Amino acid sequence: MNVLALDFPPVSHLFEWPDMLFGGTAYAVNKTVLIYLAAVAITGAIFLLAGRKTGSLVPAGIQHVAESGVTFIEESVVMETIGEEGKKFVPFLTTMFFFILFSNIFEVVPGIQFPANSRMAVPITLALVVWVIYNFVGIKAQGLGGYLKNSLFPPGVPVALYLIVTPIELVSTFVVRPFSLAIRLWANMVAGHLLLVTFAVLTHTLWTSTYVGAVAPFAMLTLMTGFEILVSVLQAFIFTILTAVYIGGSLHPAH
Repeated sequence: MNVLALDFPPVSHLFEWPDMLFGGTAYAVNKTVLIYLAAVAITGAIFLLAGRKTGSLVPAGIQHVAESGVTFIEESVVMETIGEEGKKFVPFLTTMFFFILFSNIFEVVPGIQFPANSRMAVPITLALVVWVIYNFVGIKAQGLGGYLKNSLFPPGVPVALYLIVTPIELVSTFVVRPFSLAIRLWANMVAGHLLLVTFAVLTHTLWTSTYVGAVAPFAMLTLMTGFEILVSVLQAFIFTILTAVYIGGSLHPAH
């Protein structure tokens, strides 16, 4: 009886690589760093190139991509969560959306096949930046005392319940939010990467032993690749819209 042996790569091979440049120093560069640099470069290139063609009456090509992205963030994110005064956050939210999207989408790019956000460092950094921004916006709009009062003592709650509600709001607003933002993005990209690797290894193993047996895992690999493209877009959107929700909540406390 033949038993197939799945040679599944070690976790260190899936998520960690030797430094390609400046190894062992604070300036070390590996595959993950290169993906993030590429995401920054692609995002910047889209809007720089689109900005050079602003005289065109009918947007096309890269200008259409940029204008569609800005319009989408403004109408579907900012206006729905913050309102008119949130338009000043459109550049920040649009940049965040495209950066996260391109960092994720490298998961399905042949030869790279890795989502940079399956490493926690940048997701938690982005989440902490969001934390600083929405707290700063809240303090600026309401004053420190008013912001803390509206955050920790929601109006309309019976006074006796503040003993329960206030600690929950404290932890939720000032502690949990950045971690939930980061972990949601990180965990989804890790799970997707592991699924793709699993079906790829299974397809390769069955292909070397029986061609017919590889059809089913290959079909699943194809479907999961399409699904991960959707997840990459969705996670970028979720991170962006939650950021807008938090900013909107800081600008417009509950009454």
